[in-house]
Amino acid sequence: MSRVAIIGGHGKIALKLAKILTGEGHEVSSLIRNPDQSDDIRATGATPVIADVENLSTDEIGEAIKGHDAVVFSAGAGGGNPDRTYAVDRDAAIRSIDAALKVDVPRYLIVSYFGAGLDHGVPEDDSFYAYAEAKAEADDYLRKTTLLWTIIGPGKLTDDAGTGRIATKERGAEYDGVPRDDVAAVIAAALQTPSSVGTTIDFVSGETPIADAVQGAAPA
Repeated sequence: MSRVAIIGGHGKIALKLAKILTGEGHEVSSLIRNPDQSDDIRATGATPVIADVENLSTDEIGEAIKGHDAVVFSAGAGGGNPDRTYAVDRDAAIRSIDAALKVDVPRYLIVSYFGAGLDHGVPEDDSFYAYAEAKAEADDYLRKTTLLWTIIGPGKLTDDAGTGRIATKERGAEYDGVPRDDVAAVIAAALQTPSSVGTTIDFVSGETPIADAVQGAAPA
């Protein structure tokens, strides 16, 4: 059994992930900013931790995640406001990375998106630009640390039922949809797959069982 802290714990993927992990016997702390969401967190078997990472310092985030074995950063501003997008998807992510290093939480997974990167090519006048920039910078920052990191890059998120099977970009998959159920399952599998450390897993729905796809991810 391990202790996992999920930042952005009330997101759709985070709630599904918490349920998977607690069902496997892991202890999960779900960080949320709104106390009214606590019952939803408890329903997954996780423990709610009130921590508004957008406004917390590195040290304060460190206090919230200290003693855990892994952190999953699944928070997001939700688009629409570029300033908040940078504040959450980039700045808060970077502070949480620094916090993990500071309090010796060794494992760190961040939820990004399929095809993210500093060379994303999104025009500045595109509404997606701030998100693309924020994710690229946070991912790049994480890659340069000594943490045992994995970057999770799902395609377009859907609420379809999970299939338990995906296709990865490194094996030729192109941008497409993927159920949130399967994204949560990929994160859970990556947490328990040592070979996924140092890899970026870009994926969509496909035919390869999730465990096999995660096991076969190449360092990137």
